[in-house]
Amino acid sequence: MSKPLPKYLALAADRVTVTLSKPTELNGITLDAITLRAPTVRDIRNAQTTAAGNEEQAELNLFASLAEVGAKDLEGMALKDYTRLQAGYFRLVQDDEL
Repeated sequence: MSKPLPKYLALAADRVTVTLSKPTELNGITLDAITLRAPTVRDIRNAQTTAAGNEEQAELNLFASLAEVGAKDLEGMALKDYTRLQAGYFRLVQDDEL
């Protein structure tokens, strides 16, 4: 049985919305939430290719692509909010329980 969904996550079949702990500027707009769409295999491959073997950069590239924001914007997020983003991503891609 999976753990209950944290209050800061809103999960759908094709996206997850993460409520941030504080408003953050993304693409020049101050937002209090960020949405990641579900990744494709192509998204994963592109993120890995552009990161040249750096796993942290690959994750950052992937999240930036899925959220349609710049990687530099994500780098400026509070660590707490980036951790929330990671949690949302892993909930989004985990296999459905039977």
